[in-house]
Amino acid sequence: MANDKYYKPSKEDIKKKLSSLQYKVTQENTTEKPFQNEFWDHKEEGIYVDIVSGEPLFTSLDKFDSGCGWPSFTKPIERKLIKENADFSHNMHRIEVRSRYGDSHLGHVFTDGPIEKGGLRYCINSAALKFIPKSKLKEEGYGEYLKSFDK
Repeated sequence: MANDKYYKPSKEDIKKKLSSLQYKVTQENTTEKPFQNEFWDHKEEGIYVDIVSGEPLFTSLDKFDSGCGWPSFTKPIERKLIKENADFSHNMHRIEVRSRYGDSHLGHVFTDGPIEKGGLRYCINSAALKFIPKSKLKEEGYGEYLKSFDK
């Protein structure tokens, strides 16, 4: 993966591209409402990318219903595309998840995921994601991830 393929656009370009909620989530670290977001119960095969930079983040193959009201994944597509930071906001200690190049706030990772899949739950805001269906991966420039869906 080339470093110059994914980057954080200027603040002005991000504001033009994103909805108010998408901007608040990715740039101001807010959280959307549970069960009232685009992907919490989305089941289609494909990948989820950073809505700001286009970085591939998660695959539908690693998505599961955690009951929390946000999209949950057991792991990222590539560990190196995710940054984790200590988050002490709201009188809690959590681990924040951000995209590596776009530096978008995505959500948090918790240790209450499926044990048989590693025990992690990446709890991610739908507003930080763009979904690329399996049928459009090649056309959208993510063809290398098609092999993930071969059974």
